[in-house]
Amino acid sequence: MVFAAGLSNYDVSVFHLSNHAFFKALLFLAAGSVIHAVADEQDMRKMGGLKNLLPFSYSVVVIGSLALVGFPFLAGFYSKDVILEAAFAKNTVSSHFCFYLGSLAAFFTAFYSTRLLFLVFLAEPNGSRVTTFNAHEPSWRMSLPLFLLAIFSITVGYFTKDIFIGFGSDFWDSSMFILSQNYSLRDIEFINIWYKLIPLMLTLLGTFVAYSIYAFALKEVYSIKQTPLFQKIYNFLSRKWYFDRVYNQNITQSVLKVSLYDFYMNLDRGLLEKYGPFGSVRKVREFTKYLNVYQSGDIKEYLFYILIAMLVFIFTILFIFKSPLIAPILVTIFHYWEENR
Repeated sequence: MVFAAGLSNYDVSVFHLSNHAFFKALLFLAAGSVIHAVADEQDMRKMGGLKNLLPFSYSVVVIGSLALVGFPFLAGFYSKDVILEAAFAKNTVSSHFCFYLGSLAAFFTAFYSTRLLFLVFLAEPNGSRVTTFNAHEPSWRMSLPLFLLAIFSITVGYFTKDIFIGFGSDFWDSSMFILSQNYSLRDIEFINIWYKLIPLMLTLLGTFVAYSIYAFALKEVYSIKQTPLFQKIYNFLSRKWYFDRVYNQNITQSVLKVSLYDFYMNLDRGLLEKYGPFGSVRKVREFTKYLNVYQSGDIKEYLFYILIAMLVFIFTILFIFKSPLIAPILVTIFHYWEENR
């Protein structure tokens, strides 16, 4: 859908959104039906052998998977192939690259959809004996939505293609505007047929490869998985190319360190607490404790402090006005101090 919107084919994007809603909802609800049937087990590797035990669930999952991979004449086929063909019809290097990249994505979609079907329904049972024997189809309340979604997953693409993206359709009226140079649906009619078949061939190839591996070559695949090279590749891919690790170590951790040491400890807990409201209150409290030392209750001591204060005041005034009385007064005080020492 974003692929089509990036090509400025917004009507095709909404068309695929409409188709996608039915078969993706079908797959999600069918997955819930299977999980419910096997006592809430969610690991596909612990399932298997459910084809004959859950024939209805198997049928709807097959329909949803085929619609998802774009199998001919199902819902996904009508919109998915149009998106890829519209990309190729742009006739630019970047659009052709997107076409091949989307076709490769179709291969992997077919691969993992077939893998799902095989591990859950076609493989030998790998779950517990009790869980497998007690597997059961859902009630009609769960089955009815699955049945309706399966019908729409088959038919909705065919019945709505002319409405959504048909030539001359006024369905969108003025709600969408596409520049004429970006409208490529008219050009897909002139694409070589072989380019139109590439997505289909890759889809069938993905299905064939997945079934061949999981049906006939599991031991060989297991031995390959144990090689150091494969494990490195697997770790590299499963850890998302180490993007998260690089991002967390080089960016996130740096930001957190700056936030902790510079802003929190030095600024919030340091500067603001030392000189801000809390610091001011603390300093006033400390200053009042210091003043309490001089509150002795001795009148002579208080008079002495008053005298010192008066002298400081007098000398300050005399110094400001540069009075010649400063020197005699200092000499008198010095002699008085010497005589009474």
